Amino acid sequence: MSKRFALITDIHGNMPALKAALHEIDTLHEIDSIYCLGDIIGIGPDTNEVLHALFAREDVSFVSGNHDEAVLAIIKGESYPQSHFHSERHHKWIAERMDKSFVPLLERMPRVIRTVECGKSMLFTHYHIARDKCKDPISKDPFSPIVEPSLRNLEKLFSGYEDALIAFGHHHPVHYFRNDRQMYVNPGSLGCNNNSTARYAIVEVSDQGLEVQLKEAEYDNSAFLASYAKLDVPDREFILRVFHGDQLRV
Repeated sequence: MSKRFALITDIHGNMPALKAALHEIDTLHEIDSIYCLGDIIGIGPDTNEVLHALFAREDVSFVSGNHDEAVLAIIKGESYPQSHFHSERHHKWIAERMDKSFVPLLERMPRVIRTVECGKSMLFTHYHIARDKCKDPISKDPFSPIVEPSLRNLEKLFSGYEDALIAFGHHHPVHYFRNDRQMYVNPGSLGCNNNSTARYAIVEVSDQGLEVQLKEAEYDNSAFLASYAKLDVPDREFILRVFHGDQLRV
């Protein structure tokens, strides 16, 4: 008995990247489901296209990310996180253009999914949240500060969790570490990369153990990058430099 599923995270409003990754997932891998680990929107301008593509599927399970929750806070008139002050103008731009029919779907996304497959417990989350902060609003910054990727740091961050697989996103680089009891996997941001590839992971779980394949789907991102100027996206120079490696200048 075995199950195979895909991990995607940090799509950040990048529809061409999502389309490329989903095409490979659907055509090259026989999967049972997809886990989407948050930050579906924000940074990229393709908000409605990305939300429609994901919510139209029946095989995706979602957890919420800090960008998703920050945009929702603006739409609902709730307190905005002070730690995101540099992103507020951009998030307001996203919120104004988002199809509001997606609001209840985003509101229903939990912060954590826990499940058991083939006798192995699994934790899916955007990033670590202390147990006493799990219900805190995004304005209180419940997600833990990012740690540098190492096995030791992740063991400390998720101390007390006994899950065989801990899958997360938030920090855009790839994380893949394991010890004799646990595996920590962040497939890397699907939508924010220094080159034109969309990152994702395939996980196979069976009675024998867990196996992870880290994947990258190539795609043409030229029109997507050009759309920042065409749509007059706020803070686009900063976004293109920090989150897309300044590819337009290369």
